[in-house]
Amino acid sequence: MHFFISEKLFFFGLQAIINMPEDREITIYDIAKHLNISAATVSRGLKNNPMISKNTRKKIVEAAKELGYQSNTFASSLRSRQTHTLGVLVPRLNSHFMSSVLAGMEKAANRNGYNLIIAQSLEDVEKEKANAATMFNKRVDGLLISLAYNTQDINHLEPFFNRKIPVVFFDRVYAHSNSTSIVIDNYGAAYKVTTHLIEQGCRRIMHLGGNVLRNVYKDRLEGYRQALKDHGLPYSDKLYLTSTLSEDAGTEAARYILELPQKERPNGVFSANDTAAIYCMIGLKTAGLRIPEDVAFAGFNNDPISKVIEPNLTTVDYSGNNIGETAITNLANHLQGVNNLYMTNNIILRSDLIVRASSLKNKS
Repeated sequence: MHFFISEKLFFFGLQAIINMPEDREITIYDIAKHLNISAATVSRGLKNNPMISKNTRKKIVEAAKELGYQSNTFASSLRSRQTHTLGVLVPRLNSHFMSSVLAGMEKAANRNGYNLIIAQSLEDVEKEKANAATMFNKRVDGLLISLAYNTQDINHLEPFFNRKIPVVFFDRVYAHSNSTSIVIDNYGAAYKVTTHLIEQGCRRIMHLGGNVLRNVYKDRLEGYRQALKDHGLPYSDKLYLTSTLSEDAGTEAARYILELPQKERPNGVFSANDTAAIYCMIGLKTAGLRIPEDVAFAGFNNDPISKVIEPNLTTVDYSGNNIGETAITNLANHLQGVNNLYMTNNIILRSDLIVRASSLKNKS
């Protein structure tokens, strides 16, 4: 079916619209009257429907621009019961890992026709609750969340589950039957890191860990402990520090190590992130200790700074971009009826141990 519009009709229709009150919103009916075609044709033309000829589609788009027509996405979302908007709630925006996750999410969201609303909890559960409520009230089609440092339960997400709004956890996750989690094998990666330090001759290995409320830090601690056990090495509470894994926490860990009696000091350190590892290294180097000769180091996350610090930091690499793309793609496929999000409660992505100079005590 094709429609043709004469230049004369176009001119007279435009004059009629120009004379309308300035504060009145332009609708597809105004465009239809202006072009002397049906509103249905205008609607199809604005959606680039191939049933409408290219020439007519072009005139519809030109008229819409000239008249100041704006698509009423709110009304459209009411009809479809979808806003084509996804909520993303992260602990912090100012980390390399989270920036790469969001980059992957943006790419996949654009590919699937979704917009993102992004908020940060700043590692505080109360702010996380407030942001989750805001996203629920904005009627997001789905929620992607990495939990705050001190979140103990997910009762604040019950409104999403009750309304069957899909929830995808990523990185810092919480088990729930009506959700999916995108993770890496944190236990296995920590086991591999600790084993590497043992193979380099470390026999007193300290672990700088995070809050075990979070799966990532709990699993990394368990992987570390199991590697010690499997290699016949004792676990010591003196060699396990829990903190926020910040720059200050790394500096404080160095101070703690220096205050230990010489024979009780670690000769290897495995940190649950790169930031704490690097600032602990700096503190020990400032005090005159050699790395890795006196203390070998390994971190986690493969932040860019791990390749700047001297010696370069051994770490675990896993793609934030891949996590972000995987999370959005699975959620979008679920919303579009391509697959059932809840068929797999855990999607485990790859990680790799990157060995650098900071841990190589055994140069051979």
